[in-house]
Amino acid sequence: MNKPIDNTNVTSPSPRGGQGESLLYLIPCTIGDTPVEQVLPAYNAEIVRGIRHFIVEEIRTARRFLRRVDREFPIDDCTFYEMGKHVDEGRFATYLAPIAKGYDVGVISEAGCPAVADPGADIVSLAQRRGIRVVPLVGPNSMIMAVMASGLNGQSFAFNGYLPIDEGERARRLQVLEKRAQHEGQTQLFIETPYRNHRMFETLLRTLSPKTRLCVAAGITTGDEWIKTHTVSEWRKQGLPDMGKTPAIFLFL
Repeated sequence: MNKPIDNTNVTSPSPRGGQGESLLYLIPCTIGDTPVEQVLPAYNAEIVRGIRHFIVEEIRTARRFLRRVDREFPIDDCTFYEMGKHVDEGRFATYLAPIAKGYDVGVISEAGCPAVADPGADIVSLAQRRGIRVVPLVGPNSMIMAVMASGLNGQSFAFNGYLPIDEGERARRLQVLEKRAQHEGQTQLFIETPYRNHRMFETLLRTLSPKTRLCVAAGITTGDEWIKTHTVSEWRKQGLPDMGKTPAIFLFL
């Protein structure tokens, strides 16, 4: 769906008018079915209750998240704008139009923090160019939490997003990152689509040096969370973990 779900008879908070500038809020979402109160401050709920315009990665999951924040949230009074893979980025400018009219707008991704390995970054970039104030709210960030629990260098680390899908290109990219880790002492982080986790792990064990320390941080903040760091040599002896389709962060140094 490329068109926003709009409601013509919307009962929404009044525009700010002279009460201050309207804002673009970056609203973290829970990862998996984690209880909202476990990972999000009450302040977030207060902000969310005052917003009726949302830019979201997927409308259905955004609506479900809002209901989890507040069972009485007036979802039918809201306008949702999709920013997923199949949406024309040329429409993004129209998504920010409510701000010019005095209304706050919220950005919600599928899981975790918006604009980090997420199409929300394009929305934020446009807002910054237009001089719109962007306000990031506190919430779960699997990358930072993975660094915290990995035992690897938290003073210098780099997030590399998704690596190439092609096996050969991916192996070459890993070799480049491993050299950087060795020469600079910099922890390297990246993610993979969950259903390809097992293939990624196999590539890591084939490509990296036996002494390289590799951490897998899976299902962070969920009931399935596990975070383990071993050398590649130790991982090879233990065998591959059963990761299923659990979202994971991979780190090595």
